[in-house]
Amino acid sequence: MKEQLNAEQIKQLPRRADGLFDLTALDENPFRAAGQVFPIYAAYETEQNGKAGYPDLLAQMRILKGELENEEGLENRQLFLEGLLGTIENVSPQLYEYYRELADLFQKVFEETVNRYGLDAGEKLEGVLNRASALYLLQAERYENVISAKAEKDRNLENGEGTGTSAGIQRLIADFEVKAVMVTARNAVIEIVDGGRYFSVGKYRVLVNGREVLKTERTIVSLYDLKPDSDYKVEIFEGAEKRGGVELRTAHEFVTLDVKRFGAKGDGEQDDTHAIQAAVLACPKDGRVLIPEGTYRITSLFLKSHIRIELAEGAELKAFTDKERFPVFPGMIESFDGKDQYNLGSWEGNPLPMYTGILCGVDVEDVVIYGRGTINGNASKENWWKDPKGYKEAFRPRLFFINHCRNVILQGVTCCNSPSWTLHPYFCRDLKFIDLNVLNPADSPNTDGCDPESCKNVEILGVRFSLGDDCIAVKSGKIYMGSRYKTSSENITIRQCLMENGHGAVTLGSEMAGGIINLTVEDCIFRHTDRGLRVKTRRGRGKDAVLNNIIFRNLVLDHVMTPLVVNAFYFCDPDGKTPYVQSREAYPVDDRTPSIKKLVFEDMQCTNCHVAAAYFDGLPESKIEEIVMRNISVSYADQPKYDVPAMSVGVPKSSKRGLFARNVSRLVLENVVIEGQEGEALEFENVEEIVQD
Repeated sequence: MKEQLNAEQIKQLPRRADGLFDLTALDENPFRAAGQVFPIYAAYETEQNGKAGYPDLLAQMRILKGELENEEGLENRQLFLEGLLGTIENVSPQLYEYYRELADLFQKVFEETVNRYGLDAGEKLEGVLNRASALYLLQAERYENVISAKAEKDRNLENGEGTGTSAGIQRLIADFEVKAVMVTARNAVIEIVDGGRYFSVGKYRVLVNGREVLKTERTIVSLYDLKPDSDYKVEIFEGAEKRGGVELRTAHEFVTLDVKRFGAKGDGEQDDTHAIQAAVLACPKDGRVLIPEGTYRITSLFLKSHIRIELAEGAELKAFTDKERFPVFPGMIESFDGKDQYNLGSWEGNPLPMYTGILCGVDVEDVVIYGRGTINGNASKENWWKDPKGYKEAFRPRLFFINHCRNVILQGVTCCNSPSWTLHPYFCRDLKFIDLNVLNPADSPNTDGCDPESCKNVEILGVRFSLGDDCIAVKSGKIYMGSRYKTSSENITIRQCLMENGHGAVTLGSEMAGGIINLTVEDCIFRHTDRGLRVKTRRGRGKDAVLNNIIFRNLVLDHVMTPLVVNAFYFCDPDGKTPYVQSREAYPVDDRTPSIKKLVFEDMQCTNCHVAAAYFDGLPESKIEEIVMRNISVSYADQPKYDVPAMSVGVPKSSKRGLFARNVSRLVLENVVIEGQEGEALEFENVEEIVQD
């Protein structure tokens, strides 16, 4: 490759009619010219501490990528990758939207190169790969770590040590671990710990007892077709290199009951509800109900304790949509002596009658539903979504509803087209939702992904959400249920999830009269959601409506309109817009007053934001006690949307607004960088203590 141009020479380069560089003025081969121009141009723009020119740079890269498809030869691809990688190394990671797109472009071109020329091409690209291995780590690290790692790398190069990958980077790259997070008689789930969020940093081959079973780019990986009471050795390879592994032993299985032997047809026409239900009821402890490939039309299936249900690959439970086919759960049933109540049905935090769920469980324990199949609620605007708020005999069913259940796992399956909330555990404990796909149309009404309500010890791991409302909404009932049963949602962990297209990625409330305590969200990606965190509360939720120890950390947010929203004036319910709920004047603290204690946000990269960086609005009589923001970067979309950051009366629409905080006792801001906002980056009103680094 020819010697790179300096900044002055670059400024003198001729431009084409579209304003991009005319690379042919440098070299007849535009890929060689790219190596001369792009790295120093990226360094020049970074040094000027501005963004002007980067869109042109990206456009030029995209055009060259397209030209690669018309070029023959590995050499041109290598030249392009070297120029592109040199550019990435000279772009400040603070310019996240450009840095990430360049990195994505590199990965795509490299994948295409290997696909076209085979794995042997990797040997010819060895020098590029040595630098790329560091690049993918640098993407994930905070800005301070990037700078220190680069400085260490430069020192090593000056001293003639290594290939340009620093000892610190090598140590971090080697931080690799494989864990077994779930094992049953027939399947297992492993976690590849390599610094990735939902998607793994590398591409891996998974071997089971020496045989390759799959390739993956995911951190959470499900393994199927295992045998009971057997030992397995799982190994993870990156190319020819073994990176790690884990040994596991599957559980005991007594018997398998194939639903087709019970009369199920799986032909997409016959009602198979009774045949499958018979298999479930007949299944003994430690038995398996197998639903093989086929389309099984059903209404509601009821779970039983101590069984496993496998939805095999190609199996679909497809629900009928005729309301008269579904049983009804009454909302509340008085006990015989009138001293107690039995609550079965629920709708938005109140004990109301509902149609039974597609998959339903009441007071069961030790249940695993798993597999590669699909649970299809079959809802559409022709049936359940036609009049979503209409109520006649009962409210819409959930796709998966469990009530007062314990030790339940839902793993692997795809859940789609839910009539209303998709996964709704209600007064349950010890639950796991692992490696699921929860998919509903973006315009489908109230199709929340997973809504734990008054539940304890819940793990949501490796789940992809794409739907029409909140991806995850943690709840604990409206005022009646909260004050009577005083059951908070506690100890909830959400990890390695991908959340797309919802109103909120993770929402707390608004039905949270029982409180939400100890919730952690980490190692996740939020894309194209209205909000990242969305706290919805209001006067009237009550003194038990306490939010405390809410932690968000190590997250990537892209095209999230407002990443962080805490709204104590949410205008839900018939009285939601009354002065009592909406007044910004202080009211007396009484039994109706909710409270928000400690919220912690750490290590978050927020790019292409639209409306505001954050919007915190606490009650004047019950301020948010503490908000900690640490190592957070925010930048904005080029063409941002104009909307309200929070749904309460008097909140103006905005675009590219900074961080707004009102009625907060203590606000800690450590390494919080907001770039490109219109107006002030920080707006404070009635914030008692502000700690800034």
